[in-house]
Amino acid sequence: MSRDPLRDINAAALWAGVSAFIWYAFGTIPLQIAVAEQLRLEAAQASSWICIVWFSGAVSSIALSLVYRQPIPITWTIPGLVYLGTLAGQFSFAEIVGANLLAGFVIIGLGLVGIGGRIMAWLPLPIVMGMFAGSILVYLTRLVQATVEDVIIAGATVAGYLLGRFVAHPRVPPLGLAVFCGAVAIVIAQRTTPAAVTWVLPTLVVPSISFSLPAVAAVTLPMVVLAMGLGNVQGLGFLLAQGYRVPVTVVTVVVGINSVVNALFGGHPAIVARTGVAILAARDAGPPDGRYWANLLAAALTLILALAATSVFSLLSILPASYIIALAGLAILASLQDAFEKAFGTTLRFGALIAFTVAATPFAFLGITSAFWAVLAGVVAALIVEHEELLAHWAQGKQAVG
Repeated sequence: MSRDPLRDINAAALWAGVSAFIWYAFGTIPLQIAVAEQLRLEAAQASSWICIVWFSGAVSSIALSLVYRQPIPITWTIPGLVYLGTLAGQFSFAEIVGANLLAGFVIIGLGLVGIGGRIMAWLPLPIVMGMFAGSILVYLTRLVQATVEDVIIAGATVAGYLLGRFVAHPRVPPLGLAVFCGAVAIVIAQRTTPAAVTWVLPTLVVPSISFSLPAVAAVTLPMVVLAMGLGNVQGLGFLLAQGYRVPVTVVTVVVGINSVVNALFGGHPAIVARTGVAILAARDAGPPDGRYWANLLAAALTLILALAATSVFSLLSILPASYIIALAGLAILASLQDAFEKAFGTTLRFGALIAFTVAATPFAFLGITSAFWAVLAGVVAALIVEHEELLAHWAQGKQAVG
């Protein structure tokens, strides 16, 4: 395109970019810290993970926005991160890295040959989201337990979140208020642990990589489904609904490449940011031709998060565990609600219920965790009880992908 990008700058887009960055910072960083702690990562591994997923996403977002003049935000899969936290202790970090690396290559392959839609048509979204809801339910039970056991810190954090939801103003993010209120409670109660915060640039670390069939079944398949089923279907779907001619194949391949790069430095798969796209491509972000500036600004600001990765992780030694647990639980409330709505909102609800129940039960069979068996059990249950709905879903999916 020949028009001058500077002519597309507008205040609405810039405000949307700032709002998206606030969501990225307060809605996701607490989750990253919590999952890194669950996986017992060393400081260097955790900072490398945080740095690479933000850096690769920011670079890709800026490149796509400048080339296509569209607000295409590439970040990383929040559901995938939450899901990885549930696997703590079941697989080594090297196995998780290997499974994430394989997921990246699978996404690239699906994007290049164009069969990703067929796989998503075969795996019904309600059943997949039922599995996801069951897998992350533990974060909410931990939130409740932390609030009961530490009313001062966790309670104040929850109260801040509820206040933000009550205000319901786009410039007052509930998680931002949760972070602030919890921090005030920590200071007043003098609950910080004396320790030095490391103020240095992060170092990218190449972790050990190993491959195992159980890890591939438990990690690779869910990561591919979450990245393509949520990012492509929902994220790119929203852009298409806004009238943009989205380069779907290019974006899918970029997501796959980012996922590979992330995994090589300990990170997890990338995704088209669903929440980010809802902020950056909405009508509140200004004229359609200038909304890509919202994505440019948000991506540029997230580079700060990448460069501050070591400092962010070192906060683990200072902040109370109840504060981190509460923020992590609050951060996934929207994801859990979204999962419930998609699992039980329309068809295949019995299959979704079976998937939810199996995934919420921690077990491993033949070395493979419950998430894999949840999807399988959900499909079988739907085939038995809701066979007409399932066959209709497959028929509709076949028509959609040609």
